[in-house]
Amino acid sequence: MDLFALMSLDELSLRMSQLSMYPLFDMAHYIVSAMALKEQPGAVDVAFRSPFACWFSSMLYCFGGAILSGVLLAEPTLAPFSNTNNVVLATVIWYFVFYCPQDVFYKCAAFLPLRLVLASMKEVTRTWKVLGGVTQARKHYNEGWFVMIAVGWAKVPLLDLDLPSPSDYDSAPGFARYVYLPPCDSCICIGSFTPLQSSVTGAGGGLMSNFEQLVRGVWKPETNELLKMSYPTKVTLIGAVLFTLQESQYFPLARHHLMFFYTIFVVINKVRMMLIHSTESPFAPLEAVLYHLFFARQPTVTEAKGAAKRNSTAACSDLKVKSAKSHNGSAVHDTNGNISCVHETNENSTDSNDNGDTVSIKTCNKKTD
Repeated sequence: MDLFALMSLDELSLRMSQLSMYPLFDMAHYIVSAMALKEQPGAVDVAFRSPFACWFSSMLYCFGGAILSGVLLAEPTLAPFSNTNNVVLATVIWYFVFYCPQDVFYKCAAFLPLRLVLASMKEVTRTWKVLGGVTQARKHYNEGWFVMIAVGWAKVPLLDLDLPSPSDYDSAPGFARYVYLPPCDSCICIGSFTPLQSSVTGAGGGLMSNFEQLVRGVWKPETNELLKMSYPTKVTLIGAVLFTLQESQYFPLARHHLMFFYTIFVVINKVRMMLIHSTESPFAPLEAVLYHLFFARQPTVTEAKGAAKRNSTAACSDLKVKSAKSHNGSAVHDTNGNISCVHETNENSTDSNDNGDTVSIKTCNKKTD
């Protein structure tokens, strides 16, 4: 495109699309994954009680998306473990995250500037994994859009990294203690280290997380990502749709241009959300409009009448309260304060004279000592 050449982005995007994920970017992904596992409740106890179960859970965190995509395409589920270099690298990182003396490795990786770098590198791998899943599915189903989207969506073992809330104070690892600042609704860590509270999210990682929890003796089906999709799940789904359209020649951008813009988008959003401690999806306004337009439940005639009746009753109650307040000044007391007359004008305090005119009634109460 002339526009890309003019902005000197064509060569930059092409060079970026040729980046190799191994070893640096894969290393960042494994570090983030192992740290995410360590932040799960009870994971540290499992690590010292059953190192093999902890290692297996860590491998599911690192390769869960690839395992699930293999299941969807009826390919060997152990294929992700055929690359010895990646498995050894992930194992070494798992060991240092969980068993390094004085948790030095974890503390260094949790240092905020380095944490931002690792998270950004992790987002770069998201682009490559989504595209890899789409192209992998396209080899088997050339015109199967939904298959390509599903595999591209499931390919990424997504991890959402956020700072802990005040309720997580007691459950944090022993070396991490937080200070809650109500004015800015944020948490900071005493000292130089900012720990991570990570939760597995996404189509691939979210579905595999239920199985991973069973490995650690935990069963929480309500954490299924499909029940409540998070931002990483949504942005990965959008990426799978875009790359599927591009691979099918229905998107007016070259592959490396789409990779460049998608990567920039996810990296900037991830860094922004981590800096402001936000988990709100930037797609929320659009989602609300689409939901109310296509998926919101339309009330039946009976429900609409019931709601109108309730609103009418509430409005009448408000009018009565306002009327009573406006006539508080009509109460009259004698010198001893024994008799009070209140001017009532509601429906129960009116009567009609011989001419049919409505008159108000004064209620007088005798006070006794």
